[in-house]
Amino acid sequence: MRIIAAIGLVVALILPAMARAETQFALPGYAWLIGQSARNLHDAFAPPFGFTRTTVPYLGFAYWLRYLPLKPDGAAVVLFDGRERAYQGGAAAIFDIDVGQRDLQQCADAVIRLRAEWAYAARKFNALSFLFTSGDRARFSDWVDGKTAQVSGNRVRWISTKPRGNDHASLRQWLDLVFTYAGSLSLQRELKPVADVTTVQAGDVLIQGGSPGHALIVLDVAHDERNRPAVLLAQSFMPAQSIHVLRNPSGGNWFVLSPGADIVTPDWRFLPGDLRRVAA
Repeated sequence: MRIIAAIGLVVALILPAMARAETQFALPGYAWLIGQSARNLHDAFAPPFGFTRTTVPYLGFAYWLRYLPLKPDGAAVVLFDGRERAYQGGAAAIFDIDVGQRDLQQCADAVIRLRAEWAYAARKFNALSFLFTSGDRARFSDWVDGKTAQVSGNRVRWISTKPRGNDHASLRQWLDLVFTYAGSLSLQRELKPVADVTTVQAGDVLIQGGSPGHALIVLDVAHDERNRPAVLLAQSFMPAQSIHVLRNPSGGNWFVLSPGADIVTPDWRFLPGDLRRVAA
């Protein structure tokens, strides 16, 4: 009886803690949302036959990406000015996240946006820091303290103004600043190469820095019995547009990665050496 009572006490202590953790994630995890979306990435995209999703840490970036909210099936890719993108065939689903009203949230910016939104939700404020193309670093903490960038050519000067809030509206304003002066070149500098594509992880980035360059993010990973990885990919593009899950031009929505093979997406061809990861 004492053993049963002890087990009951442990369960009574653990279950409320688990419920609190799930509630804390569910409410602030996607801070830009008003209400809740009816669909999420996990439920909308089952792995290909013979593949099983990898286990990811609860509340980590990979978990957060896996449950990103989606707009209703059939939603269109929309440009920043409200027009629909002319070519819709490359999009398998549209994320329920704003584009902004300026031509800013393009390819690398979409990767930055997702990383920043997770860091904000997870209260990892030290991770809210990105390079400008000039090499200068923009930190959300400096923005909150009132620092503002004055840019002339490739020179950035930080001036002190009135402190700002650290709410989500302030984060979005700071991100627009980052989008203005960052890009695929600066993002590539912050990432380390992944030598073996079979070790791909959710949150990794396929990127070619340049003008033009392109970047997209690995959303989810599954493996088969031979340890071959299949991935879901997402992008924004030029001009700034809805962040969307990509269709595989070869069929389906998952991309099976093979060592030495190019990764061909609806808008871009990536090389195996283009896979990169946030430095630890």
